[in-house]
Amino acid sequence: MTTVNLTNHFLIAMPAMQDLNFSGTLTYICRHNDQGALGLIVNRPTDITLVQLFNQIEVNVENDIFNDNIVYLGGPVQTDRGFVLHSPVGQWRSSLKINDQLALTTSKDILEEIAKGSATNQLFVSLGYAGWEAGQLEEEIKLNSWLTVEADAEIIFNTPSEQRFNAAVRLLGFDLSMLSDEAGHA
Repeated sequence: MTTVNLTNHFLIAMPAMQDLNFSGTLTYICRHNDQGALGLIVNRPTDITLVQLFNQIEVNVENDIFNDNIVYLGGPVQTDRGFVLHSPVGQWRSSLKINDQLALTTSKDILEEIAKGSATNQLFVSLGYAGWEAGQLEEEIKLNSWLTVEADAEIIFNTPSEQRFNAAVRLLGFDLSMLSDEAGHA
C-alpha cells in the first residue's frame, strides 16, 4: 500500500541515474496510487511538431497557432500513443483528472478540438509515458534515484524545456551539484 501520494509532483532524476530512459529527466507524476504510478517526462522534446502529429493522425489543423509547438517523449512506454496534459480539465472520452486544474487525456477528441483552436488554455503533448508497478517508484526513491517536489504547472507550460529540470530543482531550494550520488545510510 502506498504511504505517500506523489500525484502532481515532479520526479527529479538524481545525477547517478543509470537508466538512460530517465537520466537528466524531469517527470511529472499524473497518477500515483497503490497500483503504481504514471507520469510524463517533460524535458525531452522530439523533432516532431504538433502540426506534423496532427497530419500523421489525419486531424485537420484549422489555424497556425501550433506551428511552433513541439511534441515530447513522455517516457518509454507506448511511444506510439499520444498523451495530452492540459488545462482546463474539460470533458473528454478518455481523461484522467489529476487535480482541479489539470487532466491527462489520450482520446483523439481533444486533439480535434485543439486543432480548431479551442479546448485548452495550457497544453503539453507527448508520445509515450513513464510507468511504475506497485511499490517500484517508492523503491527507486529509497535507492536515491529520484528527488520529489510538488509540481508547479508554470514549469511545464511556460518554461523552456531546457530550463525545466533546473527550475524544478530550484523549488527544492538548493543546487543539485551539491548532492552526493550515494544515499546516506547509518
